[in-house]
Amino acid sequence: MAELRRLRDTRLLPQRPRRCALNDDAEQARLDEARAKTADWKKWGPYLSERQWGTVREDYSDSGDAWNYFTHDHARSRAYRWGEDGLGGISDDHQVLCFAFAFWNGQDPILKERAFGLANEEGNHGEDVKECYFYIDSTPTHSYMKYLYKYPQAAYPYNDLIQTNRQRGRLQPEYELLDTGVFDQNRYFDVFVEYAKAAPEDVLVRVTVCNRGPDAAPLHVLPTLWYRNTWVAPGGGTKPVLQKVDLPGRAALHAHHTDPLFQELLADYYLSCDTDTPLLFTENETNNARLFGTQNASPYVKDAFHNFVVHREAQAVNPAQQGTKAAVHHALTLAAGETRVIRLRLGTRAPDASTFADFDTVFATRLAQADAFYESITPPAVAADPDRASVMRQALAGMLWSKQYFYYDVGLWLDEHGAGAELPQARRRMGVRNIDWGHMFNDDIISMPDKWEYPWYAAWDLAFHMIPLGMVDADFAKQQLGLMLRNDYLHPNGQLPAYEWNFGDVNPPVHAWATMQLYLVDKERRDDDGDIEFLKYAFSKLLVNFTWWVNRKDRTGANVFEGGFLGLDNIGVFDRSKPLPTGGYLDQADGTAWMVFFSQQMLRIAGELAMHEPLYEEFVEKFFHHTMAIAGAMDRLGECNDEMWDEEDGFFYDVLRMPDGSAHRLKVRSIVGLLPMAAVAVFEENTLERLPDFRKRAAQFLMRHPELAANMHLPDQPGAGGRRMLAIVDDKKLRRLLARMLDEGEFFSPHGIRGLSRHHLEHPYVFDHAGVQYSVGYVPGDSDSGMFGGNSNWRGPVWMPINFLLLSALLRLYAYFGDDFTVECPTGSGRMMTLMEVARELGERITRLFLRDASGARPANGSAHKFRDDPHWRDLVLFHEYFHGDTGAGVGASHQTGWTGCVARIIQTTAVLTKDMLTSVGAEAAVMDALQTGRKRPRRP
Repeated sequence: MAELRRLRDTRLLPQRPRRCALNDDAEQARLDEARAKTADWKKWGPYLSERQWGTVREDYSDSGDAWNYFTHDHARSRAYRWGEDGLGGISDDHQVLCFAFAFWNGQDPILKERAFGLANEEGNHGEDVKECYFYIDSTPTHSYMKYLYKYPQAAYPYNDLIQTNRQRGRLQPEYELLDTGVFDQNRYFDVFVEYAKAAPEDVLVRVTVCNRGPDAAPLHVLPTLWYRNTWVAPGGGTKPVLQKVDLPGRAALHAHHTDPLFQELLADYYLSCDTDTPLLFTENETNNARLFGTQNASPYVKDAFHNFVVHREAQAVNPAQQGTKAAVHHALTLAAGETRVIRLRLGTRAPDASTFADFDTVFATRLAQADAFYESITPPAVAADPDRASVMRQALAGMLWSKQYFYYDVGLWLDEHGAGAELPQARRRMGVRNIDWGHMFNDDIISMPDKWEYPWYAAWDLAFHMIPLGMVDADFAKQQLGLMLRNDYLHPNGQLPAYEWNFGDVNPPVHAWATMQLYLVDKERRDDDGDIEFLKYAFSKLLVNFTWWVNRKDRTGANVFEGGFLGLDNIGVFDRSKPLPTGGYLDQADGTAWMVFFSQQMLRIAGELAMHEPLYEEFVEKFFHHTMAIAGAMDRLGECNDEMWDEEDGFFYDVLRMPDGSAHRLKVRSIVGLLPMAAVAVFEENTLERLPDFRKRAAQFLMRHPELAANMHLPDQPGAGGRRMLAIVDDKKLRRLLARMLDEGEFFSPHGIRGLSRHHLEHPYVFDHAGVQYSVGYVPGDSDSGMFGGNSNWRGPVWMPINFLLLSALLRLYAYFGDDFTVECPTGSGRMMTLMEVARELGERITRLFLRDASGARPANGSAHKFRDDPHWRDLVLFHEYFHGDTGAGVGASHQTGWTGCVARIIQTTAVLTKDMLTSVGAEAAVMDALQTGRKRPRRP
């Protein structure tokens, strides 16, 4: 333990919580209280969506056209059914009460209450948010949060954005807000929104508005409090009320719900401002007269503040000073360069003269505690580079800001569509989405990929989210992984829900891997035997999911798997989510590799559980059999021309099975062929010794099935440190795959592993069938095809989740092969590296996406000069969905701090990947699992 103490003393390792009130332990103490349920520090958080309109939940059309049924233009006037949205907002954990901001610059045609973006058919590359906002900071309990919205002073260019993007084709870039010129001469406001919690239900709000322009400019700021409309729906309870509080010199209002159910969820609240500012009141109810030409339930409707502020209609707001939606109306004029601050407080204590007495102190304390918390998880090598540390912190802030309240009772929603479970089957087959998922009842805070472009969860995205979130809040991460396995999420047949557009789509089975990763992270942090109950629960549900895969996605029973697009949209020759134009079907190299990966992770979980309960040893055997059978099917004994491994090319390919029984390898060099390398499991020397029954039966199994062992790596040969390895690829296959992967003319870009080999730029793969040519060429940025929707592209860009998996695999492979196994990196360079050094090189290339280069530009931010040269932009980082395969410019969703947030883990891990550390501290453990928090301690006896 001396080495462990030395590393902690030099701050290489996070310090153990000391359970005291000092700044460096305060956030951990709040996490402990939240876990123990002694204080609900997570009751309030950034749980508002950035976009509720245009979602499946709000779609009640006959056509299923969600984007056009509920548009952005409707959103200001139409009450939502299932959730709420807003700018820089927060809500309670059941979204009963919401708080966010509205702005008006005196020029816009509408009050800015929510982020604007293009619907799917409006953008030349699909849907796209057209705003400039940034998640700057957050602690895991949201005790401190910071958000920045950049608001132009000129009229917002809605029509320009729509028309210009509509006129552009797929071969042209998207037309962004910065391209319109509205930020020229710095004629915009920086609006910083900060939150600090004095107590779990006492939230301080500070708004700092800066006029960056050369002239004085007006700005209306409307901090807005409102109730989600529950009372209109049948059984929704009584209507709540917001009322003005008479308080000399201060603006204040009282939020009260009379319904017992909602009183149980949320107490009475008060919103107060430290100035005597006018209050506006209306109802959060649909303006039927504007939208549908029918009578309103009340003269005061959802868009009243728009009508009052923009159109100066005084009668739009309720003179009785009550309603279900209220705002504090600040009408400001800021001189050039001027900064103004607005202070508010939201809590359960009635306001009085002392309400703001501790305001500045609380903010200063919470910010200091946030700094201390992040310092505790930042390795010294990262802390020594402020830019790198800032990227890591912003990535985690984005992850934490991307939590969202998600309410979706699918059974009720189907009933409301006339497609409920009680209807005859003939009527139920009406084409309504998710018709077979009526069991689902989602009423939770969930980690989202992006709260504007993807304001709904996705199962495999969420699994990756938990890797960086596990760095800061293992309890939330475990809860999220368990959520997808709950009976009201997991289908009765065992399928995990994909996403709300089609819960029945198939995502890669990464949940078991994320479960095991998180368990090991938490075990290291807890310094005990780990959360075995969490592992047992997850294993029991993942067994059902694994069985679903075996029963549904192995068409012929030959341990060869399909799965459709498997999250890789347009990766191949055909749209793999649809019937093939050739007839027949695909043996998918990625689908089969994913199933080896899934089986290996189940084997690892079973092995861990068997150390505590011997009955799990039988499951170790079960998943060993599955792993061998599935991996063996990818490269069978002898030379077979209908299998996925191509010995001549040294690569894995999908195999097209034709109706006449013939088979053809589809020789597209893509990450589909690299994924088998990720299916590697490394075990400590003593693991097999502690499973004697399994060792005996495994030996018997291999004696009976030598054909399965012929072309893969078995755990019968000890490697570095006596470790054992079970992998699809042996050392010869590994060298051949790495030669491709590390070739800068193929996969190895300056910023990570491309989705498709650059070889296909000059040599597209073409498949001829019935006079039709189907081709795949290298496309490094936006998709140039409409396959699978077209707003995503796997034919060349760099995607963070696959890069993270491959980096993790390299570290596991190094844990087995050690320093004696070296490869050329990059291929053709003459530089020989160990696999750990390759992993570090890959991690550095990925990290450089977000770091300033010699010119001051961050590759991920593209060519926009604002981000390079302007002091008010250059430290801001966007975490896009994916990145241009040549330049590194961000592509796709611009706030994808979901799986792209994995860069925080990459920064943390690669910073401590040194040979000295591995030999002195981590020699007895598999490297990636050991270094999830950048550290490994000697294993206790």
